[in-house]
Amino acid sequence: MIENILWIAVAFMLLGSIIPKKIRTRRLLCAIGWVFFSVHWFYQPAHYMEIGDHFNVLLVILVGIICLIIAHTMTKEYLSKDEKGPEPDITSMATIATALGSLFYFPFAQMEVLNIWIISQVTDNVFWMMGALGIPAEMTAWNKIALNGYQVEIILACTAIESIALFIGLIASVNAPLRKQAMAFLASVPVIYVLNIIRDVFVIVAYGYQWFGPNSFDIAHHTIAKIGSGIALFAVAYVVMRILPELTDLIEGIWLLITGFVQKLFYKVVGNQ
Repeated sequence: MIENILWIAVAFMLLGSIIPKKIRTRRLLCAIGWVFFSVHWFYQPAHYMEIGDHFNVLLVILVGIICLIIAHTMTKEYLSKDEKGPEPDITSMATIATALGSLFYFPFAQMEVLNIWIISQVTDNVFWMMGALGIPAEMTAWNKIALNGYQVEIILACTAIESIALFIGLIASVNAPLRKQAMAFLASVPVIYVLNIIRDVFVIVAYGYQWFGPNSFDIAHHTIAKIGSGIALFAVAYVVMRILPELTDLIEGIWLLITGFVQKLFYKVVGNQ
């Protein structure tokens, strides 16, 4: 059921993105896509609560709310009599970036052959790097690595495919020369992949050698690795935006859209009291 919702969301977003800008109906189609997309994210907290990843619980809820804010904004743009629409067209740019990123990510998430392929590739790369570093790890299965009697399973979330898809969507969505887009791609996707391999190695080593005591995996994976990944993605995003300044308008526009919506909602609630 949830898989169908994802494809429905992407279909509406793509359809709304390819329709000529002068046809306002495209904004309504995109808004519908964002609503379906929010359903996907609001479905995720249960999974992350099961594995004790409270950071991602809050993150997916926040993403779901942002999806609804964008859907609300695009609905207002559709109902507006202004045929030209806002400039720059932040909501349309965000929709294109999301649709393209989703088209890249969802096949890996939902097609078993691609899912197994990407996980096995990352597992092999992690195992190779640990061997190169002289760490006596053992591959106990196609997606499991053990160290010092402690075993870690590599899953899709350990492949950084979400972050890679995000940057692919963002880079492909901007109107910029192909050379600059290629430079931005090389400065982000390969870098993210390599940094993620290092991250996985750190988690396995910290857990295998119990660096942080009985809670080594939780501390290494849910805290230290999360903070490190956030800093790394911020640095990569900074470099990409230096190469593609057009992305600055998109990110700043989304931020202003969200903060503006929150401020209006706050004043409305306070004013009714």
